[in-house]
Amino acid sequence: MTKVIGYIRVSTDKQAEHGFSLEAQAEKLKAYAMLYDIDLVDLVVEQGSAKSVDREGLQSVLDRLGKNADGLLVVKLDRLTRSVADLGRLVETYFQDYALLSVGEQIDTRSASGRLVLNVLASVSQWEREVIGERTSAAMQHMKAMNQYTGGKPPYGHDLVDGSLVTNEVEQHVMQLVAQYKSDGLSYSRIGRVLAEAGHLSRTNRQFNHKCIKQMAA
Repeated sequence: MTKVIGYIRVSTDKQAEHGFSLEAQAEKLKAYAMLYDIDLVDLVVEQGSAKSVDREGLQSVLDRLGKNADGLLVVKLDRLTRSVADLGRLVETYFQDYALLSVGEQIDTRSASGRLVLNVLASVSQWEREVIGERTSAAMQHMKAMNQYTGGKPPYGHDLVDGSLVTNEVEQHVMQLVAQYKSDGLSYSRIGRVLAEAGHLSRTNRQFNHKCIKQMAA
């Protein structure tokens, strides 16, 4: 009988405190182990992000592989990591010799076919995240081009009104002065001093610094 350690992870303190997600994960692991005649020797619970595999609970489980357990059992692969690179390193480092079993994806790396499915699912998951990132970036660029608000502080020269960016005439005038001074050959530092002498200050009521002037000139 294969001996495995169940690993349960939740992302937030709230989930860890109330335990709903923890209980659900634990019940799934116990049911899976009973169904497939697997010896679930321990359950390790951890709260934290899946951005890195350098988590105390996970590392303690990995260190126990080959000592008192033959494999690791999780509800879904994203309980381990959301990074294909990290998952690949885990597979190469640990799960060539020890089993990785996932309830949700029905993965069992004790077989060659199980390892193949694992690699395919990991690649598809990475592709989906990259596509979402590309779509989000394209949408943000389109919103900027349409002068729509994309979050954060409104850019200099604009105000936020009812969720949309509108022109701030005073700030637009300052930007025009910056462009004119720059074409006249003034340095960024000198432009900041000239603006301050004329009473044109930043939103924090200070002289424009080199970085701000450069951004406006661009």
